Amino acid sequence: MGLLEKLGLGQKPDTGAPIIGEKKKREEEAASLRRNKYIRALILVGFLGVLIASIPRTSFREPINYTVGEPWRAEDLTAPFTFALQKTQQEIQQDRQKIRQNTPPIFHIDHNAKINIQSRLDSVFKDLQPVLQSYLEWQRSIAQEDGASVNDSLRFVQQKTAADVNLADQSWQALLDNYVKAHGVEPQQTEGNTNFVGTDLKLRLENLTNELLNDGIINIPKDTLSMSEITVRDLKQRTERTYSLANVRDLQEVKEYARFRLSRSYFDEIAAAGSQIFNQVIQPNYIFNQRETQTRIDEALSNISQTKGAVAQGQVIVRKGDLVSPEIANRIESLAEARAQNASDLERWLRYLGDILAIVGITTIFFFYLYLYRSSIFENNAMLLLVFLAMSVICAASSITYELDYLSPYIVPVAVAPIILTIIFDSRVGLLCTICLALLTGLIIGNDFEYVVATTVACSLGLFSVRDIKKRSQFFFITPGIVFSSYAFILIGFNLTAFEGWSELGNDIFFVVINAIFILFTYPLILLFEKVFKVTTDFTLLELSDTNLPLLKDLMTKAPGTFHHSLQVANLSEAAAGSIGANGLLCRVGALYHDIGKMENPGYFVENQAGPNEHDKLKPRMSALVIKAHVSNGVKVAQEQNLPDVVIDFIKTHHGTSLIKFFYEKAKENADADKDEIQEKDFRYDGPLPRTKETGILLLADGVEAASRAMKDPSYQKLENLVNKMVDDRVNEGQLSKCPLTFQDLRSIKETFLNILMGIYHSRVEYPEDEKDEEQVEKMAKDTSITDDKSPDITVRDSDTPEPPKVDDYINT
Repeated sequence: MGLLEKLGLGQKPDTGAPIIGEKKKREEEAASLRRNKYIRALILVGFLGVLIASIPRTSFREPINYTVGEPWRAEDLTAPFTFALQKTQQEIQQDRQKIRQNTPPIFHIDHNAKINIQSRLDSVFKDLQPVLQSYLEWQRSIAQEDGASVNDSLRFVQQKTAADVNLADQSWQALLDNYVKAHGVEPQQTEGNTNFVGTDLKLRLENLTNELLNDGIINIPKDTLSMSEITVRDLKQRTERTYSLANVRDLQEVKEYARFRLSRSYFDEIAAAGSQIFNQVIQPNYIFNQRETQTRIDEALSNISQTKGAVAQGQVIVRKGDLVSPEIANRIESLAEARAQNASDLERWLRYLGDILAIVGITTIFFFYLYLYRSSIFENNAMLLLVFLAMSVICAASSITYELDYLSPYIVPVAVAPIILTIIFDSRVGLLCTICLALLTGLIIGNDFEYVVATTVACSLGLFSVRDIKKRSQFFFITPGIVFSSYAFILIGFNLTAFEGWSELGNDIFFVVINAIFILFTYPLILLFEKVFKVTTDFTLLELSDTNLPLLKDLMTKAPGTFHHSLQVANLSEAAAGSIGANGLLCRVGALYHDIGKMENPGYFVENQAGPNEHDKLKPRMSALVIKAHVSNGVKVAQEQNLPDVVIDFIKTHHGTSLIKFFYEKAKENADADKDEIQEKDFRYDGPLPRTKETGILLLADGVEAASRAMKDPSYQKLENLVNKMVDDRVNEGQLSKCPLTFQDLRSIKETFLNILMGIYHSRVEYPEDEKDEEQVEKMAKDTSITDDKSPDITVRDSDTPEPPKVDDYINT
C-alpha cells in the first residue's frame, strides 16, 4: 500500500470516479429542482388556491362590524326586500327541547299478554291442587290415628317441593288450613272461612287481570316519562290512539292495585297469598318502542321552522346611532341570510371575485418581500413550499372554525406559523408573515377588525420572544404566556371601548387559553419541518453544541490538541458573531466541527504531536496534500454523521483558498534548478470561499487563534498587531471577497478577538517562589551558554535562531 493510501488520500481508479460523478449528478439534479421556476410558479398558484378555497361563499354580512349593545355607526339600514326573520340558536334549541319533552312515547299492544297470564294462572292452581290434597290426607291420618301419617307427611313435602308456586310460609299455611277446614277436618291451627277460597280466588284473579289489561299496563315506570300522554298502536287492528298517562298503570301500580282489591275480599293471609300469585302471573300488554319513538321525534325536529315573522320591504331595520339590541342583531343576520338565499349567480360571483382580489392584494405584499429582500427563500422551492405550507394550514383552520358556530376564531393558533418561520429564518420573515396572516384570517372570518388587531399584536410579540432560544422553558412557558397576555390585553381594551358584557369577553378568553396551549405543538412541528425540508434551526444547533456527543468525544480522544483549538476558536467566533449581530450559536457549532477531518491523521498536525515531526519524512508537496486533506476528510466524516449542510459549509470554507506558505517556501528552497516547476495551486486549499458572515468569522478566528498560540510572550501590543495583520492579510488575499462582512464588522471583530485573547493570555502576578525559580533558570543559562561536553543535553538557543515549525506553518493559520 502506498503512502497516499495510508494517509487516506488515495483513490481507486475504477470505483472512485464513478461514485463521485454519480453523487455530483444527483446534487446537480436536486439543485435544478430547487431552482426550477415552473415548480416555483406551481407553489405560488397552489398557495393562492388554498386561500381562495378558504373563503366562505355563503356569507352576505353587512359591510360593517357591529356589536350588540354598541351604537350603529353606519347609515340607516332599510330592508331592500321582504324577508323572513330567522330564529336565534337559543330559540331553535328551545323548540327542540319542547319537541323532545312533548312528543308522546309510542307503545305497541301485546295481544298475547292475556293468553300468557291465563295460562300461567291455570298452571299455578293446577300445581297447587296436589299439594292441598296431600296435606288434607295427612291431616286426616293424624285425626284418625291410623299410623299412615308419616307417609302422608312425606308425600306432602314432596308435592310442595315439586310445585312451581312461590309463596311465603304464612301464605302457604293460610291456603292449606282453609282447604282442610273446607273439607271438614279441624287442624291444630285453623283460621278463616269454613269454605275453601281457592276457586273463588282464581276467578277473582282472572277478573282482576282482565280489568287491568283493558285499562293498559305499560312495561316502563311512569316516572321515566316526562309527558302526560302516550300513543298506543295496535298493529293487528292497524289503529293508533292517544291515552292519558293517568289512565294506564305500570307494573308497580298494578301490583299495588291488586293487593288493595284482594284485601277488601279476603283476610290478610289469604289476600297476601292471592297477591303473591298475581305478581307471578301478571305481565304488561303495552310495550314501549324506543326506535319508533325516536323516529317520530326526529321527524318533528326536522320540521322545526327556522323563521318567525317577517320584515317588510322598506322597513327600517336600524337607524344610525341606535344601540344594536339582540332583536336588531337578529334582523341584520336574517337580512344577510336572505341575501345569501336569494342572491343571483352574478351577485355571488362578484362577491367572490372581490374576496379574491383582496387576497391577491394581501399576498402580493409577501411575494414581493420575499422576491426583493429574501431571494434565498424565494428562489429555493423547498423553502418557499415550507413558508406557504405553514401559512396555508392556518388559513384552512380559520376557514373550518368559521363554519362552526360553537367555536371562536380565537381558538386558531395563528402565532404558530410566524414562530416557525422566525426560528427557521429570521424575525423579519416572521413579522411580515404575521401581518399577512392577520389580514387573511380576518378577511376569512368576516372582516373582523378587532380580531386583526389582536392577532397582529399577539403574534408579533410572540415571535419576538423566540428570536434567540436558549432554554426549553423559554419556549414552553414564556412564548405561550406572551401570546395569551397580548390577546387578553387587546380584547379587554376593545371590550371596555364597546361597553360589552363580561360573558362574551370570558368566552373569548377561554378560547385564547386553548390557543396558547396549541402553541406548545410548535416544537414538534419544527422538528417535522427540519426532517422533511432539511433545514437547521437553533434547536438542532443547541443539540450539536454538546461536547459530550460521540463525534466530539472521538475528536477529543484522537486529536486532543485539535479539540482544544476548536474550543478556543468556538469562543472567539461566538463572541465576534454577537458583536456584529450574526448567529453566534451557528458560529460556535461550526467552530466545534471545522477540524474533525484531522482525526484521520492527527499526528501530522503539530498541536497533536508529542514526539518527532511526521513531516520530516515527507516532501513538501506531500505534506501539503496531507494538510489539505483534513478539509475533505472532515466533509466526509460530517456527511457520514448526517451533520446539517450549514455546518458542513464551515468545514469546507474555514481555509478558503489560502496558501500553505511554510511548505510552499520549503518546496521552493528544495528545488534544484527551475523553481517555476513549483506550482502555487498545488499548495493552496481547494475552497470554496466563505459566503456568509458566520463562515467568514470562523476563517478569521481560526487563523488568529492558531497564530496567537505560536506567539512568545504575548502582550496587548503584540496581540493587537497580530489580529490586525491576520485580518488584513485575509482581506487583501480576497478570502472574504464573497462574504457580506463590512469594514465596520471587521473593526468590531478585531476588537472582540483582542479582548478575548487578552483574557486568555493575561499576565500573572509573580510570587517569591516564581522569582527564585527565575533566578535559578538565569544562572543555569549563564552556566550553559556554550554547549559543554559534560552537559551535552542542555543548550541555549539564540533569539535569532529559527524556531521549530509551528502549527500555523502547517495549516496556514
